[in-house]
Amino acid sequence: MDINEFIEKFAEIFEDTDRAEFQADTKFKELDEWSSIMALNVIAMVDDEYDVLLKGDDIRGSETITQLFEIVKSRK
Repeated sequence: MDINEFIEKFAEIFEDTDRAEFQADTKFKELDEWSSIMALNVIAMVDDEYDVLLKGDDIRGSETITQLFEIVKSRK
């Protein structure tokens, strides 16, 4: 599991956001496409791909994709 793979999986969820927008330091909640539905999609992706359960608090407490990645990595 590495950050680049995680970013790729994260970016796949977004249909209308250019892939170039997704970097390790991207503040994902600032993306135009971000919504509560997208948060649920992220939770589902992490569960499916990494068998890790994210909670709403994990997403609320994270600003960047890297911060989410570190939470997932710590629970693997």
